[in-house]
Amino acid sequence: MTRIRCLLVLTAALVGVGSMLADDAKPTDPKAIRKARQEARQKAAAEAEAKTKAEADAKAKAEAEAKAKADAEAKKKAETAKSTPATPKLDHQPLTKKIDDEITKRLTAEKVPASPKADDAEFVRRLYLDLTGVIPGAAKAAEFIDSKDANKRAQLIDELLAGPAFGKHQADIWDNLLFQRTTDNRAVKKDPLTEWLEQKFNDGTTWDTLVTEILTSTGNQEENGASTYFLATLSADKMVDSTSKLFMGIKMECAQCHNHPFTGWKQNEYWGMAQFFMKVRVQGNTKNAKNGATPGVTESGQGRQRNLPESAKAVPAKFFKGEEPKVGRAEPMRPVLAKWLTSPDNKYFSRAWANRVWGQMFGSGIINPIDDMHDERVPSHPELLQDLAKQFAASGFDVRFLYRAVCNSETYQRTSKPVAGNEKDATLFSHMNIKAFTPEQLYDSLIAVLGEPGRDARNRPNAAANAKRGPVSAREQFVAFFDPGEGTKSTDYDAGIPQALRMMNNAFTARNSGNVAREITKGTSKEQAIEKLYLAAVARRPTSEEMKKLTAYVAKNTDGYGDILWALLNSSEFTLNH
Repeated sequence: MTRIRCLLVLTAALVGVGSMLADDAKPTDPKAIRKARQEARQKAAAEAEAKTKAEADAKAKAEAEAKAKADAEAKKKAETAKSTPATPKLDHQPLTKKIDDEITKRLTAEKVPASPKADDAEFVRRLYLDLTGVIPGAAKAAEFIDSKDANKRAQLIDELLAGPAFGKHQADIWDNLLFQRTTDNRAVKKDPLTEWLEQKFNDGTTWDTLVTEILTSTGNQEENGASTYFLATLSADKMVDSTSKLFMGIKMECAQCHNHPFTGWKQNEYWGMAQFFMKVRVQGNTKNAKNGATPGVTESGQGRQRNLPESAKAVPAKFFKGEEPKVGRAEPMRPVLAKWLTSPDNKYFSRAWANRVWGQMFGSGIINPIDDMHDERVPSHPELLQDLAKQFAASGFDVRFLYRAVCNSETYQRTSKPVAGNEKDATLFSHMNIKAFTPEQLYDSLIAVLGEPGRDARNRPNAAANAKRGPVSAREQFVAFFDPGEGTKSTDYDAGIPQALRMMNNAFTARNSGNVAREITKGTSKEQAIEKLYLAAVARRPTSEEMKKLTAYVAKNTDGYGDILWALLNSSEFTLNH
C-alpha cells in the first residue's frame, strides 16, 4: 500500500512538471506570438489551396475518365459496326413486303394501274446511280443483262451496298446538305468533311453514331473533318435551322422570330433548342484562308454568342416538345442534345431518315418537302412511313437497312414508263419517277466513259470557282457550273443553255468522244462496235432499228463512232436516271 501511494505522488508530480514545461514552451513575446499566428494562417491557406487543387484535379480526372469512357464506348460501337458493315441486324424482307403491300393497297383503292417490272438494263443502270452515284461500266452492264441467275438483282444490291462507291455517293449527298457555301465561310475547305463522311459510311457507322459525332465535334478540320459542319453554320440559330431540317425533318426556322403560323410551334421552343449550341465557338478565319490557323470548333464559350439575330431570346435549354434537361454550368450542352435526338424513342429522328431515303430513291418523299414534315403535311402512305421509321430504329439505325429493303421491292423495280391510267400519277408510286442527274453523278458518269480530263480541260478558268479558295479540282469546277441550287427537286431538269452548250462543245466531251470511241471499237465489227458504245454510255444494247440506222451512218462517215458516242452522251437518256 505504501508503494502504491508513492507511485501516485510521483505520477502527480510528473504531470505537474509536464504542464509547466508545456506552459513554458508557449511564446510569451508579442513578436513571437504574431509570427506563430502568421505561420498558422499560412499553413491553413496552404492546406486549403492543396485541398482546392486536389478537388479540381479529382474533378478533371473524373471528367477525363468520363470522356475516355464515352470515347471508348463510341469507338467500340464504331468498331463493331465496322467489323460487319454489310451484315444487317434485321431481316429486310418483311419490310420489303410491307412496302409493296402498302403501295399496292393505295393503288387499288385509287384504281390506278401499276407499271410492269423494269427490264434488266433499266434496273442495273438505276441501281448503280442510286447506290453508287455513277453508271455501270459496259462489261458490268453486259454481264448483268446476260446473267440467267434468278437472284441476280438481290445479289447486285448487296454487292453495291458493300462496296466503297456507296460511301462515296453518300458523302456527296450529305456534304451538300451539311455544308452550304456562303461569303462567311468561303475560305473553309469542304474536303475534310467529304473524306470524313465517306470513311464513316464505308466503315458501317450507324446513323445515330454518325450524327452524334457530327453534333459533338470539336477540334480543327485537320483533326476532325466533322467539325466542318459548324464552320458552315457559325451561329446557334443557323445550327438549329440545319439540325432540325436534316436530322428531324422539320423546318424550325419559321419560329425564330415569331410563333409558327401553321404548326403551333412557339418562338421559345426555337430558342430553347438554340441554347444547346450557345457555347459553341468557331476558331480561325473562315473568310480568308491566308489569315490565321486552320478553322476549328470548341464548346467552351461563355456569355452571348456573336452574330445572333435581334430576335434571340435567353430561355432555358429545352428539347423540342420535350423537357428541360439538367446540365451543369460547366458541362457541354451538345452531347445532351445528341443523346436525346438520336434516341430510338425520338419520332423525328428515324422518320426524317426514312422519308429522306425514300425521296432519294423515288424522286419524291412520302411527305413533301422531305425536310418540312410538320403535322399539316399529309403523307401519301402514313402507315408505310411509320413502319419504315420504326424498322430503321429497330435495325440499330443501320444506314444500309432501308436501302436494301427499298431496292428489293417491286415498287422500286418498276419501269419508269407509264401505262394507260397512271400517266399523271406523281404520288402513288405506280411507276418510277425519272430523276435528273446530280452534278456529281453527271461528272462521274462522264469520267466512267471518257476517262479523266486532260490538262487543258482541268486548268480552264471557271467563273463559278471562287478564286479566293485557290486551285480547285476539275470535279469541283464542273459541279459548281452545273449546280442547280439548294431546294431543287430531283425530278426537275434545271440545266439551261449554258450547261447544254458546255456538254456539247467542251473539249473534254467533244474531242474525247472520238478518241475514246476509236479505242472502244478497235478490232470489232460495226454491230459489235455500236453495241459497245451503247453499253458504255446508256447500259443497254441498241434496238434493231437503232442498229440499222447507225451501221448505215458509220459506213458513210469516217468518224462515225465518235459521233455516235458524242450524241449518246448529250442525250436525255444519258443525263437522266430512269
